[in-house]
Amino acid sequence: MRPKIQSEQGMVLVTVMAMTTIFIVMAGALTGIALLQKKLNSQQVARHTALHVAEAGVNYYRWHLAHAQNDFMDGTGSDPGGGGTPYGPYTHTFNSPGNAMTGTYVLEITPPPTGSTIVNIRSTGWVNSNPNIKRTIDVRYGIPSLAKFSFLTNSDTWFGPSESVVGEMHANGGVRMDGTNDALITSARQTYTCPSGQGCDTQATCNAPCTWNAVTKCTCPGIWGAGSGSSLWTYPVTTVDFNSITADLGDLLDLAEDDGVHLKVNGSNKGYHIIFKSNGHFDAKLISALNNGIQQLNDSWSSWVNTAESIKTEGAATDYAIPANGIIFIEDGDAYVEGTVNGRVTLVAATLPDQVNKRRSIIINSNTTYFARDGNHILGLIAQKDVKIPKHAPTDLTIDGFLLAQYGRVFRNMYNPAGVRNNIEVYGGILTNQTWTWTWVNGSGQVTDGYASTTSIYDPLATFSPPPSFPTTGEYTSISWAEE
Repeated sequence: MRPKIQSEQGMVLVTVMAMTTIFIVMAGALTGIALLQKKLNSQQVARHTALHVAEAGVNYYRWHLAHAQNDFMDGTGSDPGGGGTPYGPYTHTFNSPGNAMTGTYVLEITPPPTGSTIVNIRSTGWVNSNPNIKRTIDVRYGIPSLAKFSFLTNSDTWFGPSESVVGEMHANGGVRMDGTNDALITSARQTYTCPSGQGCDTQATCNAPCTWNAVTKCTCPGIWGAGSGSSLWTYPVTTVDFNSITADLGDLLDLAEDDGVHLKVNGSNKGYHIIFKSNGHFDAKLISALNNGIQQLNDSWSSWVNTAESIKTEGAATDYAIPANGIIFIEDGDAYVEGTVNGRVTLVAATLPDQVNKRRSIIINSNTTYFARDGNHILGLIAQKDVKIPKHAPTDLTIDGFLLAQYGRVFRNMYNPAGVRNNIEVYGGILTNQTWTWTWVNGSGQVTDGYASTTSIYDPLATFSPPPSFPTTGEYTSISWAEE
């Protein structure tokens, strides 16, 4: 029986060895799985962290732009790639709080194209312990232009029950809002004294939420009224500085001299007649004389004066293509404007340096419209003084564009004799230092002069795609974020 016992012992040994082998294989497999899982976890952490590092690069450059608004070379003054835009690459080390982790991000910066404020920032980030795993994000920032406003005024303003504001509106003065609004309305005032033109300047008409005081008269909140959109009223907010536009005009003059169209008025000439054409060109005619003045209110609307506002004689037309940078600058003369705009244009009428008695105006002679309202065509009209609709303008008038009066007003004056017109439509925005109006009414609310019907339509594409080099307000704001 001994041989049989020896055989059983051999079988046990074989079984133990087999089980040991299986255990070792399984242990090795489990160890491999654990190591693979650890590697995968490490890669996942590295991938997740790389995105944060890339975002740190974007945040850094946004901070940089807040302190150096026009520096797109990371403070170096040079382009390491040497190939033009995008500028870069600019490499930075990133340390997490407590230096628990070190990473690297590389920036490539594409500055705004001519006439725009939109800068593109491309940031690639990784963790230094795992440099093969990279994340890249592409972000666009832009400084909003004044064209983000459908209405902007440096004065107090009142919208009646039948009036509406479509798009964002801001007043440096107070706002009485009895109409409707579909977007933010802001005022720079916490409170203001209600003026006579807003119908609440006496004790009898000074009703809540306004309060009456014999010294301060009727004091009202920065924005108030019977309007239905009060949830979108915000005050006080930062003032929009109309005086700062002078620096923008200087920049616009430089752009016109470099690559735009610069038309300087000399001697006794009065300005230029600008006629936009649907082929992407415009005619410029030098105005040598105006017709006799007609009786109308003066600049302060306090008395009657005779003011000339229509062309008597002008020179032959010179044809210009709308320049690539879109800038037309009429220096030392007024601009009389009309026609069909095919392209992207900013037209300025100004005298620099600024002199109060030599500020220039833009007169909208007739219909001034876009080739199409599709975002490919836009017009900015910037007058140092007024943007004015003259008495001889059509009874039905359409204006496509953003109308900016730096020191004066956007308006249609009161005339003697008066002349009631039918309808005016503005597609774009109205930006005016002083009180603006298209319509004059008597104490009974009856239209006595100007346009009986008014329509304002905001161009929503203009906030970050404004007229070329249009004045801006505020700081860089995020427009888009995408991962490549």
